Amino acid sequence: MTYRTASIIAYIAFFAVVLVLPLVLNSFWTNRVAIYLVYSICAIGISMSWGYAGILSLGQGLFFGMGAYMLAMSLTLAVPENNPVPQLMLLNMEPNAVRDLCCVTTGSFLWIPFRSVAVGMIAGIVVPCVLAAGIGYVMFKRRTTGVYVSIITLAFALIGQLLIINNQPLTGGFNGLADLALLEIGGFEFDPYGPSAYYAVALTLIAVMLLARYMLTGRIGQVLKAIREDEARARYLGYDVENYKLFIFCVSAGVAGLAGMLFTLTSEFATPSLMATSLSISMVIWAATGGRASLLGACIGALIVNFVGSLASESATFQPVWPIILGLLFVVVVLFMPNGIAGIFKTFIDRSGNPERLSGPRPSGRAERLDKAERPSKAELTAREA
Repeated sequence: MTYRTASIIAYIAFFAVVLVLPLVLNSFWTNRVAIYLVYSICAIGISMSWGYAGILSLGQGLFFGMGAYMLAMSLTLAVPENNPVPQLMLLNMEPNAVRDLCCVTTGSFLWIPFRSVAVGMIAGIVVPCVLAAGIGYVMFKRRTTGVYVSIITLAFALIGQLLIINNQPLTGGFNGLADLALLEIGGFEFDPYGPSAYYAVALTLIAVMLLARYMLTGRIGQVLKAIREDEARARYLGYDVENYKLFIFCVSAGVAGLAGMLFTLTSEFATPSLMATSLSISMVIWAATGGRASLLGACIGALIVNFVGSLASESATFQPVWPIILGLLFVVVVLFMPNGIAGIFKTFIDRSGNPERLSGPRPSGRAERLDKAERPSKAELTAREA
């Protein structure tokens, strides 16, 4: 069996399991698994930017949180008690202020478009993409790479979290937005604890994964791999490296924003903790565990880590030390499993299908050095394929 065939079988099996689960789970576990699938969508975004283009963003929580808040604002206004002005604004309004979104508190006019749920859903993707475009333009046009990208994205996530917390009359501050209305589209209501919300998340996950795979197995994916392997050589070969990186960074942010909206749908709240550093780093750990260069591997990594973390949170013994365990897991993966679970799967398939590759004679030291000297780099091979 070739690795391509095995990958197709793995995708089909994964999709089948995801679609069948609500038939055997109760309402509690249906909701919990739906949230795990939301995290899997986040892992896909990390895989696209980090695994394919080498852009390690530690601020993915900013885009995830913004997507969650965009939909949460619309669902807050959909509650009859919050019409025309949300209760959180009435509690913080000035004594003589007009009870209208235009001027009840500073910046309240920003809520006016969110009276439409459609606007909230569109903004949940557009706003993260616009933020990523601005941040990415500043970074990539100045050819910022490596750890500096991670630090800058982390800083912006912290800024976003502080802005939400420090504007309590407008955003709810630490408490965030809760007591939301259920999402209703065309008269159909999505129950967070029922199969309707679950399948909304599951089908979105499948669609995002298939679209990402289609895009990344083509020319764009090959160029991104070339940039990841040797950015300078890819630029020398004539590719606009900065625009490619900016593009995939924005797509990754849009995926995170979409996941944030689905989180609001399934969890019925949005808080500043969604933009916390810990969540952004956890997303990287999910992708690394499953395999950062594998979309399916990143999804499975997110599911496994969150399921184990959920079990640990219910244990008095493991709950206090779970963050330490998570950090050690990341260290072990980086040192001993750089390609994650997907890398182990690929190695197993290669050994099963091509045993001669591992047992055949090796060339002499001098011949091997000459062969490596004449062999083109990975970046050049990838660029030629593109």
